Amino acid sequence: MPRFYIPNMGCGGCARTVTKVLMSADPKARVETDPPTREVRVDSDLEERALLAVLSGAGYPHTQSPEATREI
Repeated sequence: MPRFYIPNMGCGGCARTVTKVLMSADPKARVETDPPTREVRVDSDLEERALLAVLSGAGYPHTQSPEATREI
């Protein structure tokens, strides 16, 4: 299940909008949002780049998670 970091998804309203946008692209998708971590997980038949395009078009562009950039 692809996981995207959406830096400007910080509240429940944003999470509902992100879910609505993704579901408009794929009504059968399963969307899980987590506003505190600003992550969304999507189980969809659409390709990842199509999901990213939909999110970006709605004003919720994906960036790399801060945790992914930390050195261990």
